[in-house]
Parts: sequence; C-alpha cells; structure tokens
Amino acid sequence: MQCWMISANGKIYDHAAAFEKWGYIDWRQHARYSVGDIVYIYCTRPYQRVMYKTMVLKESMDITDIVDDREFWYVADEYEKAITGKYARLQLLEQADHEKLSLENLKMHGLKSAPQGPLKVKPELETYINLYLKDDYSEGFFPESDLPGASYEGAVCQVPVNKYERSSIARKKCIEFHGLNCGICGMSFMEVYGDIGADFIHVHHIVPLNQIGREYRVDYKKDLIPVCPNCHAMLHRTVDGRNISIEELRKIVRKNRSK
Repeated sequence: MQCWMISANGKIYDHAAAFEKWGYIDWRQHARYSVGDIVYIYCTRPYQRVMYKTMVLKESMDITDIVDDREFWYVADEYEKAITGKYARLQLLEQADHEKLSLENLKMHGLKSAPQGPLKVKPELETYINLYLKDDYSEGFFPESDLPGASYEGAVCQVPVNKYERSSIARKKCIEFHGLNCGICGMSFMEVYGDIGADFIHVHHIVPLNQIGREYRVDYKKDLIPVCPNCHAMLHRTVDGRNISIEELRKIVRKNRSK
C-alpha cells in the first residue's frame, strides 16, 4: 500500500458536498494508484490544510464509469475540461478541519511545500497527519439532549452519533454558505465582542439528530443553520411536547423586539 497527497481547489469544486452525497469522489487520475492506496487531500486557499483521508476503491476508470457530478462544479467550463482521461474512485475515510493540519505545521513534519500534483507521503508525515485527522464532532454544536443514550456529568455531554452528523467540515461549509450571523436573531459575535468573538457561532441541525437515519448524509445548505447560543438553547427547549421550529422562533424574536 502506498500513501499519497493531492491538492483540491474548493473554489472550483464542492468536495464536501460530493463526499456528503456519495461518500466518495471520482477524481482525475494523475498518479499510478493501486486499489487500497491511501490518498490525503490537501485543500488549497483559503484552507491550506489537509482535510480528507481517502482510500482508492477503483483506478483507471473511464468516463463512462464515473458518476455525473456536474452539480458540484462551481464553474461549468472547468467541468467540461475535467471530463477527459482516467479516473480513480476515492472513498472517504476521515475528514476534519484542524489547525494542526495546516501547511505550516505539515512543513514542520516533512512536507516540503504545498502539493501541486500527486506526491508520495513519507512515514513521518503520515503518522503526524493521522494524529489529527479525527473530527471533533462536538465543536460548535449544542448537545442534542433528546437523543437516546445521551449521558451527562456536570457540563459534559457525550452523545453517540456518526461522523457526518458531527462533522467539522459540514460546520465550516455551513458557515461559508450562511455566514456567521445568527440565523434567528441576526446577532454577530464580532460586532458585539470584537476580536474575541471572531468566527464564533453555534451550528444547529434543523432536522433533529434522533430523526436522522444512520446512513443519512448532512446537507450543510439545507440541514444546518448558524445560531447564537441563546437562540440555540431556545430551539432545544420542549414546548407542549415538541421543539420549536426555526420560523416560529424568528417570529417570537421579531414580536418581542417590536414591543
């Protein structure tokens, strides 16, 4: 088995959404992969870090063998350019948005420069990447207190959920799409708290996690919404045996502000 690193341009293709839909991506093949090889994906600006670990499921695939992924291309011309040559199917194994996997830190552990084309990953760098390519599912999410199996000890909540339901990548993509203001009351932590509030926001699952099947893949545009902690707490309060909806809470906030 060989380990590789390739680069991905998130301004051209929505890799997160493609992985969410299929759990794999059919990628233009520019290296001599073998089935079972590990391929780490380095995301270029604005991320500049490794964010995905994949495994080669198939290699040397023809155009007729790949999925139709034109919906994930931001630029139609780039899609047309891409549909040539051979492809490899890369199955998602791990995904994470971690500062320790930034270009600066990777260069301290054996990476010479940002990858331009496929390059082989040395054992030292592979070991380092695998230390941090594990998602912190709970970061920025409010505990789902109505989930079966949730356990509490003081302020700590442990909830058994799958990777897609607590993905830091999905959180990042949600914020990129919706922005950092609260989707209920409009609060901006940066405006209120200055620098210490920069980039801070909770992310709420519009469909409760206890209603999502194990194989469900979260759509960051439709299933997630950025909210401040206060509004997030209100969304998880039980009123007359049910949780309040996004639109209901927006109406309540507007009504009480107008008084």
